[in-house]
Amino acid sequence: MTVEVLYETRARATGGRDGKAETLSGSFKVDLTTPKELGGAGGAGNNPEELFAAGYAACFIGALKFVGGQEGVAIPAGTSITSTVGIGPRSEGGFGLEVALEISLPGLDGQVKEDLVAKAHQVCPYSNATRNNINVKLLIT
Repeated sequence: MTVEVLYETRARATGGRDGKAETLSGSFKVDLTTPKELGGAGGAGNNPEELFAAGYAACFIGALKFVGGQEGVAIPAGTSITSTVGIGPRSEGGFGLEVALEISLPGLDGQVKEDLVAKAHQVCPYSNATRNNINVKLLIT
């Protein structure tokens, strides 16, 4: 597979799940905290799963807008995606993720929604990166 890179960014993390992460451009900085459910202290800060959930949701909306533009369908301004990312041990060993995307496209017909979501799932970079690696459920609300 070849990708014609149009944009790239760089980020650096230190300290692992209880450290810090930031883009090298300085536009984004975050303190990281391990959730209690994973044996950490919890508290203020974010974790990689939260960052992944936010990124996937935003990226999928971008994919919907891209597909909508190709199909001549305006994506409603009130479109939202709630992304749920779960982490836990895999039966094969190690840890794995699973994702559920609750997709709200208010004002569009049911079949139009289904077609847009299916096509967006084929073009979204996060969907392509996770395909056949992570269970992703698409729930149209």
